[in-house]
Amino acid sequence: MAEYRKLGRTSDQRKALLRGQVTALVASKDGRIITTQARAKEAQKIVEGLVALAVREKDNYEMVKVTAKVARKDKDGKRVKEVKDGKKVTVYDEVEKEIKKDLPSRLHARRQMLKVLYSAKEIPTKNAGKKKNTKEIDLVAKLFDEIAPKYVGRNGGYTRIIKVGQRKGDGAMQVVLEFV
Repeated sequence: MAEYRKLGRTSDQRKALLRGQVTALVASKDGRIITTQARAKEAQKIVEGLVALAVREKDNYEMVKVTAKVARKDKDGKRVKEVKDGKKVTVYDEVEKEIKKDLPSRLHARRQMLKVLYSAKEIPTKNAGKKKNTKEIDLVAKLFDEIAPKYVGRNGGYTRIIKVGQRKGDGAMQVVLEFV
C-alpha cells in the first residue's frame, strides 16, 4: 500500500499543490485553510514536521553586534544628499545593531523549511489588487518566532482537521485544517 495519497496528479503537480497548501496555512493570519479531506491529511503531515523542526531549533541562535551603514533621512523620510566633487551623493551613518545569528543546526532547519515553503506577500485590505504597500512575509521567521513558542511543551499534534461538509459541485468532503 502507498505511504501517501496521489491526489490524482503527477508528482511535480502534487508537490506544488501541497507546498501551496502548507504556505497558505503558515501565512494565514488566523492559521486555518479550507480544503478537501485528502489534501488536508497530506498537508498536515508536512506542517507537523515543519512545526516540530521549528520547536526544536527555536532558541538555537546567538545575538551578535554589528555595525551597519544606514542612509540618513530627512523629516519626510527621503534620503539626504550632499554634493561631493560635483555629484550628489547619499549621506550614510554608521549604526550598531544587535542581530540573531543562527547556529549551524538552526541554519540547516531554516534551509529545510525554505525547501517546502513558497514566498508569500501580505496585501493590505484597503489597497487590495494593487502592488503598492505589499510586503514579503518571512514565513520561516514566523514559524520560529510566533508559531513555535506556542507549542514548546507539546509533543506533536500541532494541527487539527475539522469536517465542514460536502462540496456542492463534486461531493468531496470539505475540511478546515488549522493550528491547535
